[in-house]
Amino acid sequence: MVEETLLDEREASVLRWRCRRGLVENDLFVERFFASYGSRLTTSQARGLSALMDLSDNDLLDLLLRRKEPEGELATPEILTVLEQLRPHA
Repeated sequence: MVEETLLDEREASVLRWRCRRGLVENDLFVERFFASYGSRLTTSQARGLSALMDLSDNDLLDLLLRRKEPEGELATPEILTVLEQLRPHA
C-alpha cells in the first residue's frame, strides 16, 4: 500500500486558485470539495483534481452531474476518486 503525501499549505493554496472556474455551478462543487478535503489534500487528489481542471467548464460539469463518465486517459483511479468526492451524493 502506498502512503499518501499531504500537500503543504502553499501547494493547497495554489491548487485552490487553479481550480477557480468560469461556471458558478463548477465553483460550487469545487468549494464543497475544498471545505471537506482542503485541510488534508493528498498528492494523489491534487493530480486527479488538476487533470479535471484541464477540461472545459461544460465537460467538467457533464462529469460532475453524471451526464457523462470519464473515458480513456480520464479514467484513472486518481481522477475517478476525486470525481466521486466532487460529485453530489444522494
